[in-house]
Amino acid sequence: MPGPRLTGLGGGLFCGLVMLALGLLTGALFGASPTVYGVLFLPVCVLTALWVREGDLLIAPVIVPIAFAVGLVPVADGGGTLDRLMGLVTGLATQAGWLYGGTLVAGVIVLVRRVRRVRARNRRAARSRPRS
Repeated sequence: MPGPRLTGLGGGLFCGLVMLALGLLTGALFGASPTVYGVLFLPVCVLTALWVREGDLLIAPVIVPIAFAVGLVPVADGGGTLDRLMGLVTGLATQAGWLYGGTLVAGVIVLVRRVRRVRARNRRAARSRPRS
């Protein structure tokens, strides 16, 4: 599959920065719509799960919820620090469906990639064993 192969740290930076940019973009263009932000979160989850290298597969389902929270900061309602924090907590509570959905998508992709990797390794090992 063509595409970049990100380390665990690179996947976290990619996902976090993209979600922060999408949060800022959503706040500027769509009036901080949490639904638009949630819809934009799903493709980022897919790309993160596809682009993380094989050795760091299990990090993708951990990264995406953290990135969701990072990007939700500009979307959260509030003017001051405490107001923004309350908006973030409220946004996490009310947008849990998008958060769980994106994490589930990333988890399923990671599991499928892991199963394919293990099966390929087992096939290679079976071919290299001498038959008796």
